Amino acid sequence: MSRFVDTMVATASGAGGQTRGMTTGEPNAPVRRSWAEVHQQATRMAGALVADGVARGESIAVLAGDPAEIAPAVQAVWLAGGSTTMLHQPTARTDLAEWAGDTLRVLTMIGAKLVLLGAPFDALSGVLDEHGVSYRRLAELDGEPLAAPVDVDEDLPALLQLTSGSTADPKAVRITHGNLWSNAKAMEIAAELDPETDRMVSWLPLFHDMGMVGFLTVPMLFGIDLVKVTPPDFLGRPTLWPDLISRYQGTITAAPNFAYAIAARRMQGVDDGAFDLSTLRIALNGAEPIDPAAVKTFTDAGARFGLRPECVLCAYGMAETTLGVAFAPVFTGLSVDVVDPEQLEAGHRAVPVAADSPNARAFPLLGPPLPGLEVQVVDESGKVLGEREVGQLRVRGEAVTPGYLTVTGPRDTQDAEGWLDTGDEGYVVDGQVVVCGRRKDVIIMGGRNIYPTDIERAATAVEGVRAGNAVAVRLDAGTRRERFAVVVESKLAGEEDAVRALSKEISARVVDAVGLRPFSVVVLKPGSLPKTPSGKLRRSAAAGLVPTV
Repeated sequence: MSRFVDTMVATASGAGGQTRGMTTGEPNAPVRRSWAEVHQQATRMAGALVADGVARGESIAVLAGDPAEIAPAVQAVWLAGGSTTMLHQPTARTDLAEWAGDTLRVLTMIGAKLVLLGAPFDALSGVLDEHGVSYRRLAELDGEPLAAPVDVDEDLPALLQLTSGSTADPKAVRITHGNLWSNAKAMEIAAELDPETDRMVSWLPLFHDMGMVGFLTVPMLFGIDLVKVTPPDFLGRPTLWPDLISRYQGTITAAPNFAYAIAARRMQGVDDGAFDLSTLRIALNGAEPIDPAAVKTFTDAGARFGLRPECVLCAYGMAETTLGVAFAPVFTGLSVDVVDPEQLEAGHRAVPVAADSPNARAFPLLGPPLPGLEVQVVDESGKVLGEREVGQLRVRGEAVTPGYLTVTGPRDTQDAEGWLDTGDEGYVVDGQVVVCGRRKDVIIMGGRNIYPTDIERAATAVEGVRAGNAVAVRLDAGTRRERFAVVVESKLAGEEDAVRALSKEISARVVDAVGLRPFSVVVLKPGSLPKTPSGKLRRSAAAGLVPTV
């Protein structure tokens, strides 16, 4: 039996399912539906799926942008005993032929025989027809209500979560019903969720794990009020985010670091009293490296609207653990570990120093592992390291995926003892996890491990560089002449003299920060840096933009 599905149904059928639910359609046409109403629609959709012959454990893909359509659709898939995959969505700049090819690879990889198609992507039905892909329009998916959920085992897949890598070489994380239940319960405990008093506000994309699991599945599962808009809504008007928190008295929100930087900048131009952010108790920052300076900018900008800095919750997570790995303690704010840069880079030890020490590195403390998870640090030979020793982070527990689906077939993720290699470097201090960076992105020069985030923060501190749009990339990786370059976006791109001055300033800031000069600085027009479908910068792809002669 799936504890996850049983709890979701019980929540919808209980008193909380009648009184709490989700609000969509902001800011133009808000509509609120209770979780009971979402469930009623889901049972009719599930009935149609079962009548169409959907089998237990079958993979069903969803391509839709409206959270009001997505919520009952994904619940219907679970009620029908299937697994859900949220497809990456094309944008106005997407080449549809390329997108179609990528999507077909994904559908073949996950074995999906059906796509549930909703607004605003209905027009793509022709592309699916052309390639012989079966689909059902969500607006027409209706049948006799399913009397009871299809019984599934805990080890059957509930979610096939596409990773944030290149869509041309896709990979899906196989999240079982047991994985999903375990991580959801662990986050409920760590975040001290209270359905009676909490209200979640989010614009995160539902094809990303933080949006899909954290800000749709979790509130649906436990019956927490949710206000849900889309990424285009936020990007088109960043102040909509604090406005919704204010009007709906939101208590929980989340975003990657870059979004807090954008919100801070936009809030600075808003009149006093425009927002009330005093109700916010959790502003989770995760999904990408956390910049303490950006966090402070956000809390400073929000202070005059009643935002309490203690609400910042730094987190570490990944799709391979369903979502969460570690949460900082609730309502304690950002805490950092300040360490000696030379010991970190050359000695692989995080030796604490005073905050005002020259070139000191400050890493956010990401909290202890969530209930049911263990985190361990090992060296390259697999030897377990002690506190403040820097090495490879690995994780074990019930929430950890048993494997990936890839274009070349299934692939296990765990070793013989159940450990998953996260691909990250870091250490543990006082029981809390610290992440230094992705192992594949670490720049090794003169025996030193240089973390690209240190270079990128120095670059974005230069006026003229777009916030959150700088990458440090390895050149000649693994050779004796390994080097690095800095690639940034700026409105000054194309202005020869201005670019020359900007490049010189970036080089100087980087030298001050890490004691090394970049091989080159490349300045691009806004929108040029390669990113994943969820908006993360792709360092390896950016390396191809650097002239090497």
